[in-house]
Amino acid sequence: MTTRTARTEAALATARSVLAERYPDAHFAFVAGSIMRGQGTPHSDIDLVVMYGGIDRARRESFRAGGFPVEAFVHDRGTLRWFLDQDIARGRPSILTMVAEGRLVGPVTAGAEALRSEAAALLAKGPPPLTPERRDALRYEITDMVDDLRDHRPRQEMLAIGAALHQRLADLILLGHGRWTGSGKWIPRLLAAFDQSRSRDFEEAFRSLFADGRADHLIAFAEAELGHHGGPLFEGDRREAPLDARSSPA
Repeated sequence: MTTRTARTEAALATARSVLAERYPDAHFAFVAGSIMRGQGTPHSDIDLVVMYGGIDRARRESFRAGGFPVEAFVHDRGTLRWFLDQDIARGRPSILTMVAEGRLVGPVTAGAEALRSEAAALLAKGPPPLTPERRDALRYEITDMVDDLRDHRPRQEMLAIGAALHQRLADLILLGHGRWTGSGKWIPRLLAAFDQSRSRDFEEAFRSLFADGRADHLIAFAEAELGHHGGPLFEGDRREAPLDARSSPA
């Protein structure tokens, strides 16, 4: 047994123990995360979607067990459906992926495979099309940040702008082409799965800013990507607040 396989089996055994001892009334759980995919690092955690027949409210808990950090997402079918809908609406399938790809453990697994199959089908379907409103919001934000990068600024400000732009630009690329988006470490993974060439250009553009303090590559890359989605947006941008966005005078 390889070290990676042994770690996966240890994580699975820990998940079973956690389910029995910490959530004794739960029906089943999906055990997910990079360790279960055989891609874990020494600091990777176990993602555990714990399913009850009924609970007052969903919750998320973080703790350590069996030498692993554990992130537990506690649900019944109704609360899980609400969070799955939220994942789909924002185009970032966090818990959807856990359910679709997780290993099943627990004493009462009736209906669990159907739930996983439904999640897998939703994941394979991809996110809903990027709405004009969300697309234009991303265009506006990216345009504003790119314009900020054009000016001579202290290095720490340039890095802060680049850090904020990283997420917005990834969202525009992925969601704008009908792909799921993500955050943090998932951005390079999802970009590479979508388009290897664009992923390399994305990485090089941000490396040039973060490592060398040069913004020209990133500006050019962002402008090219904006061109696929209607171009830069500033003049004419308009967003109205909800009618109930008003507080009574003190």
